[in-house]
Amino acid sequence: MKIAFATRDQIHINAHFGWAKTIDVYEISDEGYHFLETLSFGGELKEDGNEDKLLPKLKALEDCTIVYISAIGGSAAARLIKKGVTPVKARSEEDKIKDILERLVQTLKGSPPPWLRKALKQTDRNFEDELEDELEEDAAV
Repeated sequence: MKIAFATRDQIHINAHFGWAKTIDVYEISDEGYHFLETLSFGGELKEDGNEDKLLPKLKALEDCTIVYISAIGGSAAARLIKKGVTPVKARSEEDKIKDILERLVQTLKGSPPPWLRKALKQTDRNFEDELEDELEEDAAV
């Protein structure tokens, strides 16, 4: 599965999702992890209320299971979750990407907690699941 980290220095989880200029993406399994790519974003990222700035990030993270951030707005979090990406807030901006990855590998070897099992199930979703969710959303409106 792919895990993303909003970062300013490629070491710590220290960037707000909406303001992040770089997001590092890793592939992870119970056997280990490896770096895939750094996604770069430009433009006026600190402009609050500008929801359009999120579109490139949402598109780029569609195939990720989890994105770690230092902070995230409610609208952005909801939009990630709707795309099947689970946002996870770091405990502090001192949290290191490497430490989180190593803990996740160990967790995947054992019994993942409920939030991680739910995130993993989202990656197994198929067309019928997506259609069912859309129909439920339409019925709720």
